[in-house]
Amino acid sequence: MHARVAAIPGTRSRSARRRARAGLIFVLPAVLFTVVFFVVPLGMTLWMSLNDWPLLGKPTFAGLDNYAELLHDRSFWSSLLFTAKYTLVVTPPLFLLAFGLALLVQRPGRFVGAFRTAYFLPVVIGMAVASLLWAWMFNDQVGVLSDVLLKLGWVAEPVQWMDSTGTALGSIVMMVLWKATGFTMVILLVGMQGIPEDLSEAARCDGASWLQRTRYVTVPLLRRTFALALIISIIGSFLAFEQFYIITHGGPHNSTITVVYWIYRAAFTWFRLGYAAAMSVILLTILVVLSVLQLHLLRDDA
Repeated sequence: MHARVAAIPGTRSRSARRRARAGLIFVLPAVLFTVVFFVVPLGMTLWMSLNDWPLLGKPTFAGLDNYAELLHDRSFWSSLLFTAKYTLVVTPPLFLLAFGLALLVQRPGRFVGAFRTAYFLPVVIGMAVASLLWAWMFNDQVGVLSDVLLKLGWVAEPVQWMDSTGTALGSIVMMVLWKATGFTMVILLVGMQGIPEDLSEAARCDGASWLQRTRYVTVPLLRRTFALALIISIIGSFLAFEQFYIITHGGPHNSTITVVYWIYRAAFTWFRLGYAAAMSVILLTILVVLSVLQLHLLRDDA
């Protein structure tokens, strides 16, 4: 009896070790993926940012010279400011539209599946393809948008969408809302479906209207979902590149150049990979700080 009791702790210990080894085997692919595709490139980027690294030729160590140059690079800070402006302009309507669509298709019903598919369909189109499509639609000669406005009598001549910063930015925002609203809608919809139905039914029994249930039940319980969707949206906006590269080409007069567009120019137009890497590190730092602030402001006990 005593021998059997004494053997139990050892048996448990061996079982725990086997479970630990099995757990390590299961997480090993994810760890390797993270190391190969995130940790190693991040380390290489940090090292490149400390060097004068041409596209062709031998790199030379430069220390913090690239970062010192960034402090006086007005074009970089202008592109960063424009990127922040674009993020502030596109994020609120994106969330309002996504939240409204999620509320519309939240409950199962007739044709709800078709509506969900229709709202999400633009998401599966690549950003480059969508940008090419909308670049054609915005064309003042053959574009369908100017033609529709002319036939409605709202304008007297074809609209030059890319001739001013305001209309160029508005055109990009219009395209991004069409392209990305469905993705945010799905995130919010998943969060809504995770809310217990009993809470809404209890509020209904207490006489709460649909608007009151949405405000006092749905919205507070979506705090974490809002945080996730907001972080994804803001990071995506700060990393915007294809739509500006394809539709506006940074114009008019370089007024719609995002920070990623500027990094691209530094790396593949001027062949200054080290300087582009330094800008990438600064951008990564900004995104990490913004994400931490959002998580702090939208935490459950806030």
